[in-house]
Amino acid sequence: MLGRVLIFRVQAQALIPPVENGATVSLSNCFSQTNRPLLNNFSMAVKLHLNHILIIEDDQGRKEFPLEKPEYCIGRDQKCDIRLYSQFVSRRHATLVQKLRADGSYYYRIVDGDKGKPSANGLLINGRKLQAHDLEDEDEIVFGPQVRARYFHLKRESIPTGPPDEWDITLISPNMVGDGEEP
Repeated sequence: MLGRVLIFRVQAQALIPPVENGATVSLSNCFSQTNRPLLNNFSMAVKLHLNHILIIEDDQGRKEFPLEKPEYCIGRDQKCDIRLYSQFVSRRHATLVQKLRADGSYYYRIVDGDKGKPSANGLLINGRKLQAHDLEDEDEIVFGPQVRARYFHLKRESIPTGPPDEWDITLISPNMVGDGEEP
């Protein structure tokens, strides 16, 4: 007897949450290493225009900051661009500065303190105390106890430029092979 093989076709885009024009995608679930594959799916989204993201975790929970401006002040001062909520953080704890690469792309450098005045507790970046650091994908910045940030750089070259092939994945389940008899 010949068995039947049932073939299911699935759109690859079904793995990526829908993103409307101008909508913000929540990347909080990507903060932990266990959820890192979610970020890979987000980076493939056609309409996702974010390139640099800083996810802050402090006494008030997690917040996501898409980075686009040339400079950000980080601290507990109300006038800071990225406000941290903790008594262990300086008023103006750090500065993020956008820098240009030779290829025309940009990156962010984090510098301890503000305008030459260092913060009280300093910065711990990937486990090392540093005055300044050029941020790379998945860098962890600790500002103080229970106050940290994770930086993500979504690579633009990983975003598809053409329309997705709606039938690009074929799944065949061995459990779907029957004995050929109709009930």
